Amino acid sequence: MKARVIERFKFESAHAVLIDGQAEEIHGHTFRLEVAVEGELKKDYIMDFLQLRAIVGDVIKKLDHRNLTALFENPTTENIALWIASEIEKRLPDGVRLHRLRLWEGDENGVELEF
Repeated sequence: MKARVIERFKFESAHAVLIDGQAEEIHGHTFRLEVAVEGELKKDYIMDFLQLRAIVGDVIKKLDHRNLTALFENPTTENIALWIASEIEKRLPDGVRLHRLRLWEGDENGVELEF
């Protein structure tokens, strides 16, 4: 039987997105992240919640309290979410895969990636 483990996180960052070639004013957000991983139930669980929290924590610490414009060519929420997903996928244990990632830019705007 397949099952999913879900964890939520948040981090603070600033960015200035390019829209039609023009950069917005730099501004900040509280980003909220939800990560769902999927795998077979083995020994009563997929993976330890703490292990997933450590993996994602290592990834988002590179973004927390940073100017994302210095890290990404165009720091859209979509591009940030894709980067986070790629970094998480590299670190997951065998038999566990990223199922879904949601990244919220503040309370109203978000992106969802499904794999």
